[in-house]
Amino acid sequence: MLKSLTIENYALIDSIHIEFDTGLTVITGETGAGKSILLGALSLILGQRADSRHIKHGESRCLIEGVFDISTYNLKSFFDDHDWVYDGNECILRREIWSTGKSRAFVNDSPVYLNDLKEIGEKLIDIHSQHQNLALNDNLFQLNVVDTLARTGKELREYVDAYKDYRSSEKELNDMRLQAQKNREEEDYLRFQHKGLSEVSLKPGEQEELEEELEALTHSEEIKSGLFAVISMLSEDENNIESLLKSTKDTLQNVQNVYPKVAELTERVMSAYIDLKDVRDDVSRNFEEIEYNPERQQIIEERLSAIYNLQKKHSVATVEELIKLRDEIDEQLKNIDSLDEKISVLEKKTAEKRTIMLKKGKSLSKKRQEAAPEIEKQLMERLAYLKIANSRFKCEFKEKSNPDITGIDNLEFLFSANRNTSLQPVSEVASGGEISRLMLCLKAMIAGATALPAIIFDEIDTGTSGDVADRVGTIMREMSREMQVITITHLPQIASKGDAHFVVYKEDTKDGVTSKIKALSHDERVEEVAQMLSGAEVTSEAIENAKAILGIQSE
Repeated sequence: MLKSLTIENYALIDSIHIEFDTGLTVITGETGAGKSILLGALSLILGQRADSRHIKHGESRCLIEGVFDISTYNLKSFFDDHDWVYDGNECILRREIWSTGKSRAFVNDSPVYLNDLKEIGEKLIDIHSQHQNLALNDNLFQLNVVDTLARTGKELREYVDAYKDYRSSEKELNDMRLQAQKNREEEDYLRFQHKGLSEVSLKPGEQEELEEELEALTHSEEIKSGLFAVISMLSEDENNIESLLKSTKDTLQNVQNVYPKVAELTERVMSAYIDLKDVRDDVSRNFEEIEYNPERQQIIEERLSAIYNLQKKHSVATVEELIKLRDEIDEQLKNIDSLDEKISVLEKKTAEKRTIMLKKGKSLSKKRQEAAPEIEKQLMERLAYLKIANSRFKCEFKEKSNPDITGIDNLEFLFSANRNTSLQPVSEVASGGEISRLMLCLKAMIAGATALPAIIFDEIDTGTSGDVADRVGTIMREMSREMQVITITHLPQIASKGDAHFVVYKEDTKDGVTSKIKALSHDERVEEVAQMLSGAEVTSEAIENAKAILGIQSE
């Protein structure tokens, strides 16, 4: 239940703090005094969007804070899921709006998103304003009413799970079909690409090897001439390096016989002599291997040309990338070949899921339709109590051609206020007063079925008066025995039913007009009801009448 509401610098309000209690609370006041402003402020901490126009003129910030008693709501898991501090007894919703357009929201001092406020607000309180009467014509609202009263929670959850499962499978199937169609359009091109890449029989690293071999063949004469010159310098010229190094070695060996200190130098020259002979042998082998081969050169040039053309065609730079592309296309072609089989398997699976969904939908629909006669009976009894004695009401079910998240039912509330008038959709035949009474009856029935924690009615008594208004008040008072009920009203018959009574009024100050609210004492309440009965001038007769409807004995 709502324990308190604090509002600062909102619209015409400077600062107010209201303490609420259980039972029925009535709020009255002259038109324009600011009753709807209270609801507007409360809506902000329940997730409604706001802008700087809500801030009182001349102020930089407005604040709205609501404190709720949640001790019996079983919301711990909800708080844990959102990683919020859970008190167990109280929940504080706060909203701050700045003139710069910035807005912040908090749950128990933890900053949250606006959708978070809306989500938790729906679990704490229901605000019924006049425009909500339009929801009576909405199929989703009508289904929610029937589901609540028929207690279809289990069946609805099972259906929603089956529906989501079916839709997920259906989406996967549609995506696969689109992919198959796309594949069929690309298949010829993919096979053409794969053939071109496969026929070349690419090998990793071959491009570098071929380019190196081609370089050698292209410069074979130059290479052979250079190697021949090296051989000559090493071993064939008159003063070749090999002979000179051998002579150096022999001389050092002779010196070593009489001067041992050059032994290391002798070994180093001996090693260089051996290495030089190895170099000469390797150069000789390379000289013999190098041979200009125009046929081989042509083969290599053609092979490299084929590789270069493929790289250019596919916008890659290496043979390895071409091989990777070939393998990817090969995998695509394998998938194309197997996709029809996969589609066939998924079609069967999706059909099975649809069958399960429809079965769950029929179970849900059956429970709804079985509950409908009792709903109709109770509603007509309540309407009769509210002086619509000859009303008729029917829940008309038709099966949807395409089931959605709500089930397989199209539901329409049909209504007639007169015995001789045919049943028609509510919006086409019900007057404003009748719709208000219909909604009140539905809310009362829902409250009895779900034990809603709190509800606020904003002038739901529109279009009623006299005995009907008195009965509307009685229904609200009965509802308040199960839940907290707060109602804004212009009617004394309803105001008299409250356990607590607040009045909203305007006050002129040096800074302008401001809205105020106060809890009425016993005497003030008599005077307020009397004024509602008689108008501006409160007469002694009005006082006596006020006492009478308040159930106060005159002295």
